Amino acid sequence: MNEPHRLRVGVLASGAGTNLQAILDRVHGKEADVVAVGSDKPGAEALGRALGLGIAAREFPASEYADREARDLAIAEWLVEQDVELVVLAGYMQLVSAAFLAAFPLRVINVHPALLPAFPGIRAVEQAVAYGVKVFGVTVHFVDEGVDSGPVIFQRALALPEPHDAGTVRDALRPIEHELLTEAVRAIAAGAVRVDPDHPRRVYVSFDG
Repeated sequence: MNEPHRLRVGVLASGAGTNLQAILDRVHGKEADVVAVGSDKPGAEALGRALGLGIAAREFPASEYADREARDLAIAEWLVEQDVELVVLAGYMQLVSAAFLAAFPLRVINVHPALLPAFPGIRAVEQAVAYGVKVFGVTVHFVDEGVDSGPVIFQRALALPEPHDAGTVRDALRPIEHELLTEAVRAIAAGAVRVDPDHPRRVYVSFDG
């Protein structure tokens, strides 16, 4: 008997790869298979995590490409060669170009350490701490051509009413990032995520079909 198809996932990461590890621990080999891991940072720990499991891994340093679009096209071509169906930006600290997104329409997701649309972009936690917010959170969203502006799939808030430094907040948010990101991959793999064509900012998640 043929095994049921599992969603083929490519992950892009810039650093240690803890979100990647959460996907590997909770989803890989079950609802989905991570088949490719790429990074803009040579020697990124995320690449080592992939290679340790025999997963295709590749570096894409900016110095090897004429510009960001050229690098994005190379990454997209490589992911297509690996038959990737969903791209997960898991701590990937680069914007992706329109050409990259065109290769994976509504098939690129990102995890962000803030309750969007508040505090988009880099250093979101530092921005929130400086602003003095009392509620922090995590967003998983589809990626579009803007900066953390795509339709929201999941969000979860975390109340931290007393002042905290950015490091403490990041530590508190990290388990939520891991949970929401893996939930999103699992839901997409199950065909449970739908964008309303009449209201493209509305994303519905239902495992009831």
